[in-house]
Amino acid sequence: MQKLLKSLEPNATATETDLGARVREIRKARKWTLKEVAERTGLAISTISKMERGEISLTYDRFMRLAQGLGLDVGELFDSQAEGFAHGTVSVTRAGEAPLHRSATYDYDMLASDVTGKHMVPMVGHIKAHSFEAFEDFISHPGEEFIYVIDGAVTVHLKGRAPVVLEKGDSIYFDSGLGHAYVSTGEADATVLGVCWKPG
Repeated sequence: MQKLLKSLEPNATATETDLGARVREIRKARKWTLKEVAERTGLAISTISKMERGEISLTYDRFMRLAQGLGLDVGELFDSQAEGFAHGTVSVTRAGEAPLHRSATYDYDMLASDVTGKHMVPMVGHIKAHSFEAFEDFISHPGEEFIYVIDGAVTVHLKGRAPVVLEKGDSIYFDSGLGHAYVSTGEADATVLGVCWKPG
């Protein structure tokens, strides 16, 4: 299991390196130690340290915990110039210009990252996992979640429930507090449009 997880661990990309540096910059500006950030986020000190150095990527649930623990919107982690959502706000993300967040199981193109305070977090997900064994555990986080399959086929594993198989054009909407994991069913990685609603 550990060997499989290791083999799926992505190499750092420019985006991930920049993201780690941004988190470290925020932490230093607030004069917080790694221990203080760990206490605020519930993440291990070693995890935060490796993330700051661009050595590892975080799963979505841990990524959200990091942002919330820092008192930031996800968009602020990717874009220091991000502005708060207000009446009349419009955000356009051109093809190929979305910040990339990688994890061992998914790659996410983070859409509308230049806007903070959004109730929805839209992204295009590339599902790299082809087996549930690629995950340490189910992913869960507060809120609601929607995915629409753009290409390929996806099996959605839901804790305590039968897996749901989605083909191209299918979608699913569920309570994201329910443990879940997406797995590409075919030989090729599936692509999905995902939208997460986060409370508060």
